[in-house]
Amino acid sequence: MEDFKEKILKICNDTTKGTLMETLDITYVDVGENYLVGKMPVTPKVFQPDGILHGGAMVALAESVGSAASYIFLNAQEVTVRGLEISANHVKSIREGFVYAKAIIIHKGRTTQVWDIKLTDANDNLISICKLTTISLPKK
Repeated sequence: MEDFKEKILKICNDTTKGTLMETLDITYVDVGENYLVGKMPVTPKVFQPDGILHGGAMVALAESVGSAASYIFLNAQEVTVRGLEISANHVKSIREGFVYAKAIIIHKGRTTQVWDIKLTDANDNLISICKLTTISLPKK
């Protein structure tokens, strides 16, 4: 199982080259039966002007992890996944360290999926709660 986990994480991390995920230094760090975890460093490049993590960067992390989870848990050879809607409630600010996003599937339909994504700091303090809805479209 550990070899399979490492293979999945390598595939996810290899796909970030030349993308927004690479720009934000997002890496995928854990995967399980129904979840995927990614992390992003909290540095000035993702700050808002007053020196705290920008909400948009948190949403980008959440959508990146939720979308990657969709590819893992759906048949990526047959479908393309797109985000339909994302909502976020930011409950705490963070100025340093890492922010972690854990995407857990709430609904796994044939066409739509709903993901619960909690963002936390290294001490597991809740920073933001996001809900992502994705759609699976047949590849042409």
